[in-house]
Amino acid sequence: MHTEFNHLPVAVIGAGPIGLSAAVHLLDQGYTPIVFEAGTQAGANLARWGHVRMFSPWSYNLDPAAAELLEQDGWHAPASDTFPTGQELLQKYVTPLAAHPDINPHVHLNAQVRQVSRLHHDVLRTEGRNTAPFVLRVSTPEGERDVLTQAVIDASGTYQTPNWLGAHGIPALGESAAADAIAYGVPNILGSRRNHYANKSVLVIGGGHSAFNALQDLVLLADQSPDTRILWGLRGASAPNVVRSPENDELKERRQLEVRIQELLEQGRIEVFTNVEVDAILQEDDKLVVQTSSIQLPPVDRIIAATGFRPDLSLLAELRTAIDPATQSPTRLAPLIDPNMHSCGSVPEHGAAELSHPEPGLFILGIKSYGRAPTFLLRTGYKQVLSAVAALGCTDIPETVQPCPAATCQG
Repeated sequence: MHTEFNHLPVAVIGAGPIGLSAAVHLLDQGYTPIVFEAGTQAGANLARWGHVRMFSPWSYNLDPAAAELLEQDGWHAPASDTFPTGQELLQKYVTPLAAHPDINPHVHLNAQVRQVSRLHHDVLRTEGRNTAPFVLRVSTPEGERDVLTQAVIDASGTYQTPNWLGAHGIPALGESAAADAIAYGVPNILGSRRNHYANKSVLVIGGGHSAFNALQDLVLLADQSPDTRILWGLRGASAPNVVRSPENDELKERRQLEVRIQELLEQGRIEVFTNVEVDAILQEDDKLVVQTSSIQLPPVDRIIAATGFRPDLSLLAELRTAIDPATQSPTRLAPLIDPNMHSCGSVPEHGAAELSHPEPGLFILGIKSYGRAPTFLLRTGYKQVLSAVAALGCTDIPETVQPCPAATCQG
């Protein structure tokens, strides 16, 4: 980085697995990280879907450098070939890492980054831009403050910003008004949210694995609460080929889930509705009625929107970013993660070259770097961290994923 402000810390936004990994690698390379976590605990987003079992085994979900740091204090890694839930990942890895004496002093909880800019430079001003430190407006229970840093790693994730049900990409008419009866993502159907779904009619909208998880849990709930009615709404004209992973899929939990859903469909446990392009959601007699242009759906008590997530890029609005208009990922990364061409495990390796922006010293890492694409694996994110942190010491980032001239840099 520029010598004018290389005494400043490197900001990391988010204290999830990727943000904490960044802190580990920054310390290894002689930088001082300052990690801002909006939640009340490290891995706050993980806690929100802790009941969901991951498709990837522990071997995919540990950063080797972070694991080595933990092992020095007597920590033992879980069996590499087992599949953790989000809660297990949080309790057995993220929480111990955030509490490690080398990492904990750098982690600031209840600290939400609202905006990022350059000191005395809005997005239009060029002169002197690259020699101005970053300024982060941070909101805490004690008030707002500005923090100067030499670089910014945004690993804040996407879980706070789910996609809307509306077919236009914006909220359906009435969606916001019906928010109390709509859950986004995969709610804890068999646990803390059981009473919201037991013996209720529930419509799940979405065609991906989040929808599969919700449907599977609803069927298990219906075994105990037989008046539970399960409906599945799909945008396409026909039900998809649910089992789409290869038989020898490295992410075997993914295939097992697909096979289970296919079996439930064949057993008639799930009512399927196609051509569900949501235009409006009406509230009639304590029921929700989903309006589409081509199909009439039965009234339901609850809706689960398993429609994916999108990045919140508003905090970077005063920085010069290169964002693909479709995926909302870094421009050069977009063709490598296009969900029309790739699934989890098939995304090519990439690094600082694909993750860089016109704003030197800025990196968006982790699932947020994938924008709206749902193909992210933690193992990929850890490699992103390694490359991005190494690139901070380079005067130029290479055009391809190759080592840059400085001996410590790896693209």
